[in-house]
Amino acid sequence: MLENGVQPDILVLRTERKLTLEIRKKVAKFCNVNINSVIESKDVSTIYEVPLLMLEEKLDITVLNKLKLPLKHDIDLKKWRSFVYKIKNPKKIITIGLIGKYVELQDAYKSINESLIHAGTENDCKPIIKLIHSEEITDNNATEILKGLDGIIVAPGFGHRGIEGKIKTVNFARKNNIPFFGICLGMQCAVIEFARNELCLENADSTEMYRNTPFPVIDLMEEQKNITDMGGTMRLGSYECKINKNSNVFRAYKKINITERHRHRYEFNNEYLKMFEAKGMKATGINPESNLVEIIEIPEHKWFVGVQFHPEYKSTVLKPHPIFIDFIKAIV
Repeated sequence: MLENGVQPDILVLRTERKLTLEIRKKVAKFCNVNINSVIESKDVSTIYEVPLLMLEEKLDITVLNKLKLPLKHDIDLKKWRSFVYKIKNPKKIITIGLIGKYVELQDAYKSINESLIHAGTENDCKPIIKLIHSEEITDNNATEILKGLDGIIVAPGFGHRGIEGKIKTVNFARKNNIPFFGICLGMQCAVIEFARNELCLENADSTEMYRNTPFPVIDLMEEQKNITDMGGTMRLGSYECKINKNSNVFRAYKKINITERHRHRYEFNNEYLKMFEAKGMKATGINPESNLVEIIEIPEHKWFVGVQFHPEYKSTVLKPHPIFIDFIKAIV
């Protein structure tokens, strides 16, 4: 890099063990950097320890000095330290099945995984996340594959591949009173499963999967149907939602009006809403402008929630998402 005219200001060295002073001096000398700009980044058990290590290495001060910016106050990472302590010292361990069709892609559900870790610390527990490919789940093996799970999440996605496995998973969670959380397509699968098995609507489906289904419980809105471009029909970004007070999500959010981020095309078909509610699946979150169903729940179940939006997009270390917190609380 130096031969090509690239002069580093700071070097961060990944290492399995502590750097000696001699190594720091050698690297500083041969790379033309100040010894204070040679930063140790030691292997740790959780990525959330890295900011604490960087603070110990005074990386923040080094960067500010390089940029000639003042250090206005000391950094308070008390809450972050508490978070890391809870991750490393859980009082309880739980197992959550994450059912999706992209499990072979390591980071496909990264945001959901991290949201569960964030929420786990709020409940003083460590969630062990078991990734399960939905295509592997059938009527014959669902019990064997899903047994032993403390909670179940059916993940988002697009397209028909693996859908029947997701629907069978919803049925298993519902029938066995296992805390269930459906996100986006996961919520739609919960609606389809309930329509088939409780409303007795044979071949009920989403028109995304089965265009000619006799019972399109998940469908495009009328104003979307004449738009052929997929991007044009997608509901993207932040939308408002009004929550029913008598619901799990209200107890989680502790407020009626919320906003959440969306990324989907198909919606709950309101023509069937009265049928669903009469049989026990309630719409507990509604978009106040479009009247679209954003959240469904089964009050008689231990904890059964499906959301059309993506709560995992808003979860952070210091502000875990309330629905994930309540989901894990129900498990614990």
